[in-house]
Formats: sequence, structure tokens, C-alpha cells
Amino acid sequence: MIRLSSLLLLFVTISLNAQLKSPSEFLGYEIGSEFSRHADVVNYFKHVADNSDLVTYQSYGKTNERRPLTYAIVTSTANMANIDKIRRDNLKNIGLENGSSNPEIAIVWLSFNVHGNEASSTEASMTTLYKLITEKKEWLNNTVVIIDPCVNPDGRDRYANWYNQVKATPYDKLQVAAEHNEPWPGGRPNHYLFDLNRDWVWATQIESTERLKIYNQWMPHVHVDFHEQGINEPYYFAPAAEPYHEIVSTWQREFQEMIGKNHARYFDKEGWLFFTRERFDLLYPSYGDTYPMFMGAIGMTYEQAGHGRAGLGINTDEGYELTLFDRVAHHTTTGLSTVEVASKNAKKLNSEFKKFFQNDNLKYKSYVLKGNADKIDALTKLLRKHQIAYGFASGGTVSGYSYTTNGNGSMNASGALVVSTNQPKGKMVKALFEPDAKLNEPLTYDITAWSLPRAYGLEAIASTSNVSANSELATYNINNQQAPASPGYISSWNSLYDAGFLAELLKNDIRVRFTEKDVSYGGKTFNKGSLIITRSDNKKNAEFDRLVTSIATKHNRQLYAAPTSYSDNGYDFGSPEIKLVNKQRIAVLKGEGTSSLSYGAIWHFFEQQLHYPVTSIDTDGFNVDKLNSFDVLILPSGWYGGTLNDSVMDDLNAWIRDGGKVIAFGGALRSFSGKDGFSLKFNDSDEDGDNEKSENLTPYDQRERESVKNFITGSIYEVTLDPSHPMAFGYGDTYYSLKLGSSSYSFLDSGYNVGYIKGTPVSVSGFSGDAAKAGLENSLVFGETRMGRGSVVYFVDDVMFRSFWENGKLFFVNSIFFVNNNKFRI
Repeated sequence: MIRLSSLLLLFVTISLNAQLKSPSEFLGYEIGSEFSRHADVVNYFKHVADNSDLVTYQSYGKTNERRPLTYAIVTSTANMANIDKIRRDNLKNIGLENGSSNPEIAIVWLSFNVHGNEASSTEASMTTLYKLITEKKEWLNNTVVIIDPCVNPDGRDRYANWYNQVKATPYDKLQVAAEHNEPWPGGRPNHYLFDLNRDWVWATQIESTERLKIYNQWMPHVHVDFHEQGINEPYYFAPAAEPYHEIVSTWQREFQEMIGKNHARYFDKEGWLFFTRERFDLLYPSYGDTYPMFMGAIGMTYEQAGHGRAGLGINTDEGYELTLFDRVAHHTTTGLSTVEVASKNAKKLNSEFKKFFQNDNLKYKSYVLKGNADKIDALTKLLRKHQIAYGFASGGTVSGYSYTTNGNGSMNASGALVVSTNQPKGKMVKALFEPDAKLNEPLTYDITAWSLPRAYGLEAIASTSNVSANSELATYNINNQQAPASPGYISSWNSLYDAGFLAELLKNDIRVRFTEKDVSYGGKTFNKGSLIITRSDNKKNAEFDRLVTSIATKHNRQLYAAPTSYSDNGYDFGSPEIKLVNKQRIAVLKGEGTSSLSYGAIWHFFEQQLHYPVTSIDTDGFNVDKLNSFDVLILPSGWYGGTLNDSVMDDLNAWIRDGGKVIAFGGALRSFSGKDGFSLKFNDSDEDGDNEKSENLTPYDQRERESVKNFITGSIYEVTLDPSHPMAFGYGDTYYSLKLGSSSYSFLDSGYNVGYIKGTPVSVSGFSGDAAKAGLENSLVFGETRMGRGSVVYFVDDVMFRSFWENGKLFFVNSIFFVNNNKFRI
């Protein structure tokens, strides 16, 4: 009977393998000769899973454009029969599940095509899968390989569909050919034009959020992110460049060396060029290599020459043709080599993985945070995405490093959020919460500051002691009661949650006022910016009480039913200091000249966070006549020389004076600097030219390092606020801003300097070159210039950057609805 069962199993296996097709056989073209559509890739993975007992394939979500997000699990038949036990034993090994285990199975995760126009890697995912189960099965005896064939399906199809439409037949390898020059915004980002390779920690996008659920179920030992770079670069693989974050272990460094040498062996055999240990560092925690690294894995980036320019083939500057066949072969080779090295070191990977999650040597044991309840809630939502444990303190005083004083301090911990490093993911906690990441090398690939207490605007103490905390804070649901005898309802203004409440009121045609003064009614005081929803303004609305209370309850906003509109302190409901909020009609520019990332962050904010309508207007053919139906024009960071020429600027000036409002971010401010009426000017610097002379005498091999004195690579600066200005309602007199560059503008001599750096700049985290930092002395950060009936609002620092600096977003909402809101429609 046993023999008969074995024969039957052998027969089934042979039958399955006989039906299994290679990618080229299944698709009907040779891999490397075409760019595959995402749907075809999905179909091939389904085919393999249906015809191999070494593969399972499933979806973990859908993109905004409804394409499936998928992953395959590849391993031996014996492992597949025990796959959930293997997964759970790994979690037990590092303390994420109760119980003990001593696993010796390596778990390798290969992520392909996070950038849509780096499209060779999805083609390589299919060849890698096929070769694993047909040629390299022995590696699967002690290894589980997870393959995500396309992290960014929307971006990939945007690129592949465009390329397939415009390419010549046969393809044109000249660099000037149309098929090598993508139109705006390119295939790199996802639907909302976010760079998913910077979104691992912030998880603002659906692709990241859904992927993290699966990632945390598996917690792989090795994770590879496949990319492409410029056409004239050969291939980059680990070891990574300095700086490494200090929590990166000796073993992680050693394994990267091991991987690099194994790759090099294959590349040398084929005569393929490569480079290592340059450019791609391991500091910023939100990449596809660093996030896994800080979660204990060996995280790595592999970069193949090509990118969106290469197409099916292109002539490089070095005189050879780079083909898609080449690119697929290189990525397939490094993917297989990774699995090989992991298989040979499976036992060591497991033992070292366990060691990483033991966090006894971390300086700070607890991060204790207090502040606005909505901001605390927003932070805990982020922690839950990463399955990081937290609790709430019952009382006592905690001392340590104070994020308020930037030195030693203490805080009453009663009710405070406590995030401890005494948990398996303690090293990630350190990386996200620490006051200032240790930096042993200023030449980095990304920002150097991101501390969550600053990003969420919370008072915090980093304590060297373990602070006891309950597992969860008691919560309550607000259930507002209708008060038809009240002249109106009042709601506080402190957070983005309040902004969402306002947005829904306006969409439901509820007229809302806000106060520019602190007000008091019936003995209860409300700060500037508080919303006042009067019965008088809405007397034609028979559903007034029901709508207001139900919307407030939905948003968990506590309403105060004022007993009278006669105030305690002189500002009655009809006061000129209590202004009607306009139901703003908002336009945002997109297209050539705008930063796709900046535009995408704004677009995503309106649709997925504020839930308020916005109309996108293309820069191509833009003229001010298109703004006749709008109250607000938003200019993402960008380069508007071609769009905002002198004629358009004259018309825009007139539109503003007639009551329009422009909100400009980052690079967009250049279009207004030095122009009559806009009151914006660059700070004067380097008038004597000494820096230029010194730079010209800097030796060739020191030029790059010398230049860092002029750079600011994502540093956090202390900013003074004018909390009496509507742009700053909901804030105090100090704000911590993420500064992304060294651009410096003078104080507005005609207008309002709402946020500014006065005197010597104070940087609390991140790298700033000495010259760049000095150039920020007496500089504008946020401001408003009045022009006739309208305004221009300036954001020197982009509070929407990657949508993760939560504490800055209310400035943007204030600018839309509160700043100089004088253009009404009845």
C-alpha cells in the first residue's frame, strides 16, 4: 500500500512537471524581447503554481488601479507540507510568538520592480522562479523563497504600456529615440506618484500597508530589493556603502560580504562588470534594504544598469549596447546566487537572527510620549502596521532626554504612550524614536533625520529605564446628542482629525465659522481656530442638528452645545473675529515642471486623508483663465519657468488681487522670489565670493566631500511660530521642521512671517553642512503675503514630503481654509 502511494505521488509529480512551461514557452515570446504586462506575469505565476508542487501563489491585496499584489512561496515538497510550522517556528525563534523552537530553514524574500520603470526585474522574477524549481531544487530543501514579482504593478504597467506603444520595430537603440524618453510622470512611482522604495516605514500607500501584513507574518532572514540605475552604470550589489546605522550587526555586514563575493564569482565568470560599497548606504530606515535590515534580516539593494531609458536596448556612452536580455540575465543571476548563499548558511542565519532580537544593550529602554490625543492615536496606528508593541503609563514621573528642551528633562507620565525597546522589535523602535541617528559619514543617499516624536509633534522623554505600562489605553466612543435649543455647536481645532471633520461638514453644505481669538461660552474656553457651527448660518437646513452631530460622532469629535451665542469674553457668534469658512474650490498644478512626488503627496492627501475635492490642472497650456472657477491654486514643488512666464505671472497677480489664493511649496517659491508684489527674496549670502574661490582650489578627489558643507540632508530644525496667525492655529510658538535643503529666503518685509528661524539656526537632528546651516540665519520657513483681496502662502519647507511628517499637515489645511478666507459664495 505504501509502495502504491509512492508510485502514485511520483506519477502526479511527473505529470505536473510535464505540463510546466518556461516563461518564454508560456508567454509566446523570449524573455527579454518584450516587456510583459502585469496581467501576463500574474498568469505565468498562476501557471507555475498549478503545475508544480514546489510553488504556491496568492494575492495580498490590490492596488489603487485594482491590479493584484501577489507573492509566491517556493520550497521543497517536504517543507511545503509543513509551511505554516516553518513560518511560526521562525517567529517563535525571535520571540514574536510564544513557545520555543530551533529552526534551521532559511527564509529569503525577493522583491521585484518596486520602481515601475525599472522593469527588467519583473521579467527576471519569472526566470528566477523557473530556474529555482527546475535547476536549483536542492537549495529548496532547507530554504523557503518568497517572490513578489511586482511590488508596483500600477507603475510598471504605466511604463510597459507606454513603451510598447511608442517603441520602433525593431527597437531603436539611439539614446535620442522617443522610446528612451518617458513623458511625465514616468513609470517609477505608484498610482499616487509615491516612491514606494521610501515608504516601507511610513506605509502611506496601499501597496506598503498590505505587503507589511505578509512581511510581518514571515519575518524573512534575507530580503533583496531589485532596482535599476543609469544606463552607463554596470551592476551594483552588496556590500552596501557607509554610513551604516549603528544597529546593523557584525553578522549582517559579514553576510553582505559573503553575498558580494558569491555574486562576483558568477559575474567574473561571465565577464560582467559590477561595483560594490558605493552610493547605497544603510541609514534611512524606510528603504527596501534598510527596513528589513532593522528588522533583523540581511537587507540588500541590487541595481542593474537600465532604468526607464534603456527599453529593449540602448547604446551606452561607453560604446556598447545594453539590452533587456542582459538586464534579465544579471538580475536572475544575483537572485539565484542569493538563494544559494542563504541555503549554505541556513543554520547560521537562524541563530544570528535570534541574536538580533535580543536588545539588552540599547541605551534608551523606553520612549514616553504625551500630547494631543489625536496625534497619539495616529502614531499608534503606525506602530500597529509594524506590529510594534506599546502601552500607556498609569502614573509617575519619568526623566531622561527631553525632546522639548533638547537636553535632560522630566515629565508626568500619567496616561503617556510608552514604546519600549525591551521587545523583539526594539532595534526598530530605537531607529524610529531616537533623538538623533548616529552618523559616521555625511555623504548619504537620503534624509538623515526622521524622529517620530518630532514628526508627530509630541512631547517626549527618552528614558534609560524601563517604564511600566499597561497594554492599552482605555478608549471611549463619543456619541454627540442633538441640541435643537442651542444657538450652535463648537469643536476644538488641534489635529488633522479636526480637519477631516471640517471637510465633511463643508461637503454636506454645512456652513462653518472659525474663531481668530480665544473664546469662551458658558464657562468653557476654546482656542483660536476652533470651529463654530451656528444655527443662524444653517437655518434653511432642516437636517442641521442631525447632520452636525452624526458627522461629529463619525469623526469622534466632541461637540459643545453652546447655551448662548453671547460670549464670556467679548467675542459673540457674530463677532468679526469669528469668520465664515469658505467651501473652497481648489486646483493643483500637475505635469511637466512639477515634481511628480510633490504633486502626488498633495493629490493623495486630498483623496485619501482629508477627503475633500481637488481638481488637477495640467501645466501644458496653463493660463489663468482656467482659474475662474477656483478659489485656491496649489503649486507643488517644481520648476515653473516655462509655465509661469511673465505674461502668466501678470495674470496670476491680477487673479490673486481679486481674491485668489496661491499656496506654493519648496522649489515653486523660486517663481515668486524677487518679483514685484510678492515680497519674497532669497537671503543674500557669499557676497565676497570667498567660498567660490576656495571651491575652485579644492583638489579633484576632495571636491565631493568638500561640497557637503553646502548641503542639508533632511535635518530637523527648531522654528519659531506666530501662533496668532491663522496659518499656525492648532500649534504653539515652537515647531520642529524637516528641512530638505539649504534654500534660504529673507523675512517677508510686507506680509506675515508665520514660521521662521531667527538668529543662529538650531538643528536638533540630522546632518547640515556648516555653510548651509549658517545660511539659514534669519530665514523664512512659512509665510503669507497679502495682495489686494488675495494671498500667496509660502512653504519653504515642504510639510507634505512623503506624507509622513504628520505634525506639518495642519499648516496646509489652515492655509486652505483659514488664511485670508474672504471670497464667499452664498
